[in-house]
Amino acid sequence: MDIPVTLKHKPVIISDNYEHIDGHNAYHSDAKGLSLGLAQWNDRGKVDISAKVWRYTGEKWSRQSEELPLHRVIDLAILTCRSLQHFREAYRYEKLYDPAHPQIDRIGVQGDAMTVSVCTQNPMIDEDIRLFSQALSENDEFLSERLHVLANLLQEMGYGRGQR
Repeated sequence: MDIPVTLKHKPVIISDNYEHIDGHNAYHSDAKGLSLGLAQWNDRGKVDISAKVWRYTGEKWSRQSEELPLHRVIDLAILTCRSLQHFREAYRYEKLYDPAHPQIDRIGVQGDAMTVSVCTQNPMIDEDIRLFSQALSENDEFLSERLHVLANLLQEMGYGRGQR
């Protein structure tokens, strides 16, 4: 199924077979494609690039398709990686985190820092963090494969250890 090219997001680079590799949803996913292109929110004279997940309900392209600026895609990757790193050692804590110090990290970005914390405002955090940890463990094969690919690509691009 071809990703639409007549909508406000203008695809430039696509992966139009995403439903074949969408984790546990592979071959049964409504996420039919990914694209990098010109953002739908572009104003006249200003061009932003965005990433989009294209969803198809079986009858029409879904309004649940998501479009994100590229920096947010990378920020989500950073958040994901730091979270995975935390959960590798989380077994050391009875609740999988330290309730007295729920902040996991502050990662310097753009002259400030991205705070990574356990959401202690969630009234079900003790149960939810266990479920989250279990899901990470069950999805380790999918995630590890993608992280290895990402690490290799970053290395090839010159973003290896100790380089900036």
